[in-house]
Amino acid sequence: MTDAVIIGGGAAGCMCAVWAARRGLDVVLLEPNRELGRKLRITGKGRCNVTNDCSPREFIEAVPGGGRFLRGAIHRFSCQDAMAFFEELGVPLKTERGRRVFPVSDRADDIADALARECRRLGVKVLRSRALGIEAGPEGVRAVKTESGSIACGGVVICTGGLSYPGTGSTGDGYKLAAALGHTITPTRPSLVPLESPDDYCREMQGFSLRNVTLSAFEDGKLIYKELGEMLFTHFGVSGPLVLSASAHMRRFGKAEYRLSIDLKPGLDEKKLDARILRDFEQQKNREFRNCLGGLAGRAMIPVLVRLSGIPPEERANSVTKRQRAELLRLFKDFPVRISGPRPVAEAIVTAGGVDTREVDPRTMESKLVPGLYFAGEVLDLDAYTGGYNLQTAWSTARAAANSLRRAD
Repeated sequence: MTDAVIIGGGAAGCMCAVWAARRGLDVVLLEPNRELGRKLRITGKGRCNVTNDCSPREFIEAVPGGGRFLRGAIHRFSCQDAMAFFEELGVPLKTERGRRVFPVSDRADDIADALARECRRLGVKVLRSRALGIEAGPEGVRAVKTESGSIACGGVVICTGGLSYPGTGSTGDGYKLAAALGHTITPTRPSLVPLESPDDYCREMQGFSLRNVTLSAFEDGKLIYKELGEMLFTHFGVSGPLVLSASAHMRRFGKAEYRLSIDLKPGLDEKKLDARILRDFEQQKNREFRNCLGGLAGRAMIPVLVRLSGIPPEERANSVTKRQRAELLRLFKDFPVRISGPRPVAEAIVTAGGVDTREVDPRTMESKLVPGLYFAGEVLDLDAYTGGYNLQTAWSTARAAANSLRRAD
């Protein structure tokens, strides 16, 4: 009999295996993929945003879907603790804009390889097999049924991730395993995901990126998100860092109406922007309106601005009226994008929903229903904003579960 079987060799699973093995426990790590940390290796566009160098209070505020549940875990294994952990494993880190922490090498493989090396050093047994079920009785878990047989154990940690990036093995197995033992699974949905729009001009501008713009998101007319940064128009709608962050606040698709507003010139108030437009028009007073916006907007966006402004394209700049100019000004400060819904969960960075945290002890990550059953990472109904917070959730919950595992009788 082994002390613990950890199901899933991703971020949470590897971290949990390391800390459990450091306690001297006999650990089996189940991972059907050829290498550990397959999803981890592609996070952050292959750079891996390891964590965010913020305080526990700031971290909790960045987890709209369960920050209170994580209070104990993040205080016991903070963002700074995670940074120290990886640097001790020989991975130098750096902090970038927004306090996002990356490997100095900009290689996500370095993070995954460090965890895999530490698992090997500590004698963690890695079994290339998939969990088919968990045997449990009134006294708790007894064994894990796998494709290659049954493993008797004293504890099980489900670290299977969510539904995002299914090509890496995130197929929702953990939800099925938990549900089979009586756990409630909160309906899953994509988070940190590109957004679809019915506006044809998004497709017209596909591939065109905006930098240093302010994106505001509204739910039924109420402002729910506002931030300065970058975004991108696509064939289906919009994407990019700002859009992914905004999507984390959109939690009621199908029940609420969402829209975006882009301030294309956040560095200029309306008075200064109007003066800028007037100056450009004066310098090009005899040119057609459609040829006067090159100093204010990107080439791909000019035809859209011209059309939405309602100003005739061939109108001479010196003939544009004050009322027409006011409409153009409004577009620059409040460019609208309607939102019809998120892209599929397979395209999301994280999955919202999952194992109901009300059925899990926040101090230990142990099931309140089945003794000896634990959860860590994305399989739980926890999702945070972009910026390293979701990986930190994996590190902190994995450490909490590892420290709570008991030696098998």
